[in-house]
Amino acid sequence: MTTSVGAGRTGVEVRLEGLERHYGATRALDGLDLTLQPGELVALLGPSGCGKTTALRILAGLDEPTVGRVVVGGKDVTNVPANQRDMGMVFQAYSLFPHLTAQDNVEFGLRLRKVDRSRRAARAREMLELVGLAHQADRYATELSGGQQQRVALARALAIEPSVLLLDEPLSALDAKVRVQLRDEIRRVQLEVGTTTLFVTHDQEEALAMADRVGVMSQGTLQQLDTPQELYAHPANPFVADFVGLMNRVPAQVSGGRARVLGADVATLDGSLADGTGVALVRPEHLTVTPDEQGPAEVVDVQFSGAVSRVRLRTGAAGDGAEGAELVAQLSGSRLRGLEPGTRATLGLDVDRVLVTGA
Repeated sequence: MTTSVGAGRTGVEVRLEGLERHYGATRALDGLDLTLQPGELVALLGPSGCGKTTALRILAGLDEPTVGRVVVGGKDVTNVPANQRDMGMVFQAYSLFPHLTAQDNVEFGLRLRKVDRSRRAARAREMLELVGLAHQADRYATELSGGQQQRVALARALAIEPSVLLLDEPLSALDAKVRVQLRDEIRRVQLEVGTTTLFVTHDQEEALAMADRVGVMSQGTLQQLDTPQELYAHPANPFVADFVGLMNRVPAQVSGGRARVLGADVATLDGSLADGTGVALVRPEHLTVTPDEQGPAEVVDVQFSGAVSRVRLRTGAAGDGAEGAELVAQLSGSRLRGLEPGTRATLGLDVDRVLVTGA
């Protein structure tokens, strides 16, 4: 299955079907099913050891599944060697040849494919232009910054016009500012070229910012695959809720698909506790904080960070000095008025649905 995407290029459908990978008694993958639509960028997100890199390596042909198969563009490539899978890879380590220029590094894969000199030179220049490094074509890899080297690595991976692009923690070796710049650059290039892309990362901010869909993995299984917006707003289970973004745990009473939380009555998400006393998982931006001398919460700290700030609060009966749970609210600057350490406050909820787990 193919479709036109990006700048007139084509992307292919990728299917990982029932993948299992056993290392002795350990199951790195435990029945993974994942489909990437043509031209889509999917990020696999999860803690170390969750299976995300194993899935990428199996797709690349660098590892073999114990059970299951890999289908690319409608063809079963499970037993096809890595060098015959038509895939481009960008790793955490830049893996450039230090004795070659940026131009020569980008040409390398084309040279292996016996592309004639004039065509590969033109293709390399095109790719360096795409990643904004045409002016650095004659510089050696050792003369480039980390971010520039990773751009060259991306250009090299794309130069061979791969059917699938694989990104394995490509930004983790870079400093924070360069990471933000390069993640935006990678996404721009991927959209322009239109290559179906699998991106593996442990960084939730990168995954949410770059991907069309994000898959959260734990212990070899896919916990949820959704758009960044849906994943953040409507997590499928407590693991996803806790792993993606900051989450407050607030006492809740559930009955008939509704939860009573901080005085508000809201619907519960699928997968919630059906009935009884539980814990609602509430994002900081969904908490409201109102100064109130008789309020049941006390402001502990205000972390000002411009347009949006975080307020840390401790719950407990007003004036009794009892310490309860600590919650974090995320508020705009205008809503910070009257809130400073020691201020009593009333808490509320500004959301239509919540996930409630057992207490």
